[in-house]
Amino acid sequence: YSINLSNLFLTLQKKELMIRWIVFLVFVIILEIYAFQAFKTLIKSKWFFVFYYVTSAIALAYIIYQLYYFDRSVGQTPKTMMTMGLLLLLYVPKLLLTIILFGEDIVRFFFGLFGVITKSGSESFLPERRRFVSQIALGVAAIPFASFLYGITIGKYNYKVIRQTLFFPDLPDAFDGTTITHISDVHSGSFDDAEKIQYAIDLINEQNSDMVLFTGDIVNTHATEMDPWIDTFKGIHNPKFGKFSVLGNHDYGEYIDWKSQTEKQANFEGIKAIHDKIDFKLLLNEHVKIKKDNQELAVVGVENWGRKFGERGDLNLASQGLNKEDFKIVMSHDPSHWDEKIQHDDNHYHLTLSGHTHGFQFGIEIPGWVKWSPVQYVYKQWAGLYENAGRYIYVNRGFGFHAYPGRVGIMPEITVIELKKGEKVA
Repeated sequence: YSINLSNLFLTLQKKELMIRWIVFLVFVIILEIYAFQAFKTLIKSKWFFVFYYVTSAIALAYIIYQLYYFDRSVGQTPKTMMTMGLLLLLYVPKLLLTIILFGEDIVRFFFGLFGVITKSGSESFLPERRRFVSQIALGVAAIPFASFLYGITIGKYNYKVIRQTLFFPDLPDAFDGTTITHISDVHSGSFDDAEKIQYAIDLINEQNSDMVLFTGDIVNTHATEMDPWIDTFKGIHNPKFGKFSVLGNHDYGEYIDWKSQTEKQANFEGIKAIHDKIDFKLLLNEHVKIKKDNQELAVVGVENWGRKFGERGDLNLASQGLNKEDFKIVMSHDPSHWDEKIQHDDNHYHLTLSGHTHGFQFGIEIPGWVKWSPVQYVYKQWAGLYENAGRYIYVNRGFGFHAYPGRVGIMPEITVIELKKGEKVA
């Protein structure tokens, strides 16, 4: 009986997978039909279309092959990221083009219907597709195409140093002017350019901050992903107050199928060991006190706590021995922790540093004008500084990249925060 149920379950899984592939292929065919119509309106060269469809067919075959043979026991690889990049590069522009031309088809249909009813139409039911609409569609499609291409080739390593000054009336005098370099979401398994990564490490060192804080996701999944980069990240200078880190959701190895729990645990131990190899003190639901001139501030590090990705973080455990009056900086990978817990805690946590969202690696940011990304519909705090009743969170946009091998509009970030004593000047 149990065997029959298992066979039934497998059969249903296969049918569901087949339906997904059929839907995907139908979707692609529709996009290609509309893309052909747009190009045909403007371009008459037969060789252009031969080249276009040969390259499109090769790209689609590559995408299907990579998706079909994706190995859940390995997880993300450079090939799977390239597949995602190619998928977005080819089909997001065509989707926009299709939407525009489909809208024109609706208009053409009603004009044709009107012609039939009034008997004033031409011999053809549908009026001919208008050239300028195809030009508009191709122009609109060119924007995401160029953006995704830029994101893959340049944007993913276009590091930005973002500076932020925060004022606290109860900051201990000795720490007035203290600077923190904050990085997050390294995702070392995605790197493919040693020179660019070294440039980013040099940028971190140029800030000459008093401490360096890293808020998780040092790898995509496997501890070995960091092996080629140990010496590079060990090159981050040891500042006078130290280098501290916490774990992110990817550091627990939850997103692949392991052969055994023992193998998974060994990988987790290897990931924790990475932090010591690069001279970072990994905080696992614990805190350290930074002392200067007989005064203190506390750096509180919690394990990952996320509304969607597990609640391993224990803020109470990490804060044992601290009281409300102590000045506290919390490191918590997922900003939903601050949104749901930290900002409301009676223990008054002054500043929380997070990452996790990557700003979706896609959006529009024009300082003082526009700040938008699809991730804002999932996370209230998704990039930059947020405040509630004198309690702050800063969400770093991420050092590396994941899934899509690029960044569009939301650049990789190195944050420098200066702590100042007093009230914020209006």
